[in-house]
Amino acid sequence: MRDADTASVRLADYTPPDYQIDEIALVFSLEPSATIVAACSQVRRTRPDACPLVLNGERLELQSIAIDGRVLDAHEFSVEPGKLIVHAPPVSFRLDIVTRIDPAGNTALEGLYMSGRRFCTQCEAEGFRAITYALDRPDVLARYAVRIEADKEEYPTLLSNGNLTEAGDLEGGRHFAIWVDPHPKPCYLFALCAGRYDSIEDTLVTRSGRSVALAIHVDPGDAARAQYAMDALKRAMKWDEDVFQREYDLDVFNIVAVRDFNFGAMENKGLNIFNSSLILADAETATDADFEAIEAVVGHEYFHNWTGNRITCRDWFQLCLKEGLTVFRDQEFSADQRSRPVQRIKDVKRLRARQFAEDAGPLAHPVRPASYQKIDNFYTATVYEKGAELIRMLKRLIGEEAFAAGMQLYFGRRDGTASTVEDFIACFEEAAGRDLSAFMTWYEQAGTPKLKARGEYDASTRSYRLTLSQHTAPTPGQAEKKALPIPLDIGFISATGAHLSARLDGAAAASQRHALLLDSAQAHFVFHDLHEAPIPAFLRGFPAPVTLDDGLSSDEQLAQMAHDSDAFTRWEAGQAIARALMLGEANASPAALAQALGRELDRAQEDAAFAALALRLPDLNELILAAPAPDPEALFASREKLRRALASALRERLTPLAAAAS
Repeated sequence: MRDADTASVRLADYTPPDYQIDEIALVFSLEPSATIVAACSQVRRTRPDACPLVLNGERLELQSIAIDGRVLDAHEFSVEPGKLIVHAPPVSFRLDIVTRIDPAGNTALEGLYMSGRRFCTQCEAEGFRAITYALDRPDVLARYAVRIEADKEEYPTLLSNGNLTEAGDLEGGRHFAIWVDPHPKPCYLFALCAGRYDSIEDTLVTRSGRSVALAIHVDPGDAARAQYAMDALKRAMKWDEDVFQREYDLDVFNIVAVRDFNFGAMENKGLNIFNSSLILADAETATDADFEAIEAVVGHEYFHNWTGNRITCRDWFQLCLKEGLTVFRDQEFSADQRSRPVQRIKDVKRLRARQFAEDAGPLAHPVRPASYQKIDNFYTATVYEKGAELIRMLKRLIGEEAFAAGMQLYFGRRDGTASTVEDFIACFEEAAGRDLSAFMTWYEQAGTPKLKARGEYDASTRSYRLTLSQHTAPTPGQAEKKALPIPLDIGFISATGAHLSARLDGAAAASQRHALLLDSAQAHFVFHDLHEAPIPAFLRGFPAPVTLDDGLSSDEQLAQMAHDSDAFTRWEAGQAIARALMLGEANASPAALAQALGRELDRAQEDAAFAALALRLPDLNELILAAPAPDPEALFASREKLRRALASALRERLTPLAAAAS
């Protein structure tokens, strides 16, 4: 799969593995500088003709290699940089490999390494090859049995994937634990932790009545600060049962918090590993944002149990299949735990700040890239955040009922497999009964589409003619762009705030909500039965990752702020007016903005979190990016002036709300 000139890996060059490993038994004799790893694998050839077995390996000291109990002669295998080659293996065989590794000297923090005085692993994307020689690719799924042996005083807790089946003492002050994972998984999901921890434990009873033991293992003295993470885990497990009908499938679920964990958090099957900052919090020192982050990330890693673990990626080009889908799921979880409008706006703000900037720069790439030189470089906002937006768009395109049916079809059909984006989309084509091949362009094309919307109202025919167009600028390696299928959620209000019904050309009845699809460079839509000139909202709920030039005036945006039924539209209009005021580009006044914000404060009892977010002005970074010739000091002064003017105008409304909140 590698191109000789660029040393890149290309999606087009994918071929299935020549060999599969169905079962692996691992024995670890843990020592900080000299850990011995014995791997016993059941291997079978998948192609009809004979071929060598090529295993990946990095920083390994080979101790022995045997096939079906016979130690191989030197001419039967070779060790080369990054690989071990068995030249002529049989069709099906048992492979025994013993290696020696140095966890304490593993400063790359990939594979097995020491975190303080504790053992820890990180195997995604290609870290398992630093533990033992392996077929280190995600389309090789095996069942694992792991025996861990270590000094009992130094490492009293021994953890791995799956269920604990046996534990006991050994001679010389050592002890052992055996963990068995009955579910096939790729080696990037392997995990091992050993050390001294404080733990909190709980139990969850699943919808089928099974009891699951839950535990979070943290540094000594930190257990009390892990309680919110445990609560978030239990809510996530229950939510996945209720919303996606996914039940947990092991007897135990462990989380380990590591202070210098380099991957943020990792969804290893049954043994999630987190950086401590995403597990530990208490009311005295943590902010609301800290608690929200813990809730979201604990949920995200748990949701991977089905979208990533039970169904994994065929190759690393399909990374968005597990990450984009799971980000969508954790965003939906967070929206159900808190204010859905606020969660949506926060997701959009993050998308615009990180992913839109990525799309506009030299590192722009598709959600599913066509090639890479190092997969670690593609854990990006495009794969994660834009990948989640594609799932949300898919749901809008086919409807909630078809989306729910497609998800269940995906879980049932692809369980236990290494899958592709095409496998995923095929389930929704079947569930919805429609061709979604055009939707694949979203996965293959980089860049942020720019929409332009212009409308004309004809009072004589009481009709509104809308022209929509799209354009995506060239990105590195993609000079020519295709038109994308872009869903829009459109509604109309009057200048006085009345919600207007209209009949779309070709529709049988009038409606206040119109789901349109722009799938060409330009399209025209006509709405009838409008008794007055409408103010259109084109992206209610932000249905697609696009930018929009809607041509609305400040007065029209103020009307949207005050009256539109969609919270995202109200927030977006308020941000646009505030930004224009601070940049000196608006026709509206601070007093008019304050009056519109006042209406939001009047609705604060319905959603206080949204009211607070609506009051927050665009930050200085946004202003610098929006200004044609940015002067940071002048922009800061302009922002402060508007902030103080709004505070003064809204003081009487804000004071009782602040008192009630405190």
